[in-house]
Amino acid sequence: MATAHEENFSVIILTAATIVKNYFQMLLDEPNALTPDQVVAVLNESGDHRVILVCEHASNWIPAGFKGLGLDALAQHSHVAWDPGALGVAEALGGAMNAPLVFGCVSRLVYDCNRPPEADDAVPAVSEVTAVPGNADLTAAARAERVDAVYRPFRQRLEQVIGRAPADAALVTVHSFTPTYHGQKRTTEIGILHGEDPRLADAMMARAGQHTGRCVRLNDPYGPKDGVAHTLDLHGSRNGLANVMIEIRNDLIDSKNRQIKMAQLLSGWLREAIADLAPEVSS
Repeated sequence: MATAHEENFSVIILTAATIVKNYFQMLLDEPNALTPDQVVAVLNESGDHRVILVCEHASNWIPAGFKGLGLDALAQHSHVAWDPGALGVAEALGGAMNAPLVFGCVSRLVYDCNRPPEADDAVPAVSEVTAVPGNADLTAAARAERVDAVYRPFRQRLEQVIGRAPADAALVTVHSFTPTYHGQKRTTEIGILHGEDPRLADAMMARAGQHTGRCVRLNDPYGPKDGVAHTLDLHGSRNGLANVMIEIRNDLIDSKNRQIKMAQLLSGWLREAIADLAPEVSS
């Protein structure tokens, strides 16, 4: 028999799945015809804003006007297009912590909402070893259209949610990564990443052994030098919010059950790490 927590997680997961499904049904003929509600969504907006969750790479949806960016179906469903399993973990984590969740509804290959407009990989022509024909040789005007259609609505919606947060809130972004990258196997299972503000990442690392026997590493498989801290720095540090990025190897969260279990692990871990910061944050 499912517990009350598991039932709550299931309701949230089904709600998010319905939202994403609806966006897939609203495929448009023109890329620049996207509306803000089609590129970003918020779950549990009335929740406790002491923790705000973000999942920038939640979806692999490429609107019809982009003609699949010239990619075959396999590439469009692979990790180059999104972070598999990350949304399921973020949904369940939001249920466990009664936290709002802001997530992207468009593939990061159209525009990576964890990159500033000036970053080359905001609209990647190559992702790992996969060439993205629809992103090759973009004009400045075409690139600016994507910034206006995807990036700016995402940023504005996230800032609206953050505007309801107390001064001691924490911003937590949830990602997944592939077990093999450029042919190299990755032994890291959970990465704890930071940008300008290392406080929450350090607090989580200090508590890691109390919550999991998984291989947990700081700023691995990515770190600030890789340009992955854009959301953390722009919406976390510059708003005075403690912040952290959690990267999970996607073979550990390849089913709803495993996503829920990972969220349960992370919720207790995060609560303790945030509590450890309380005197520092409030001072």
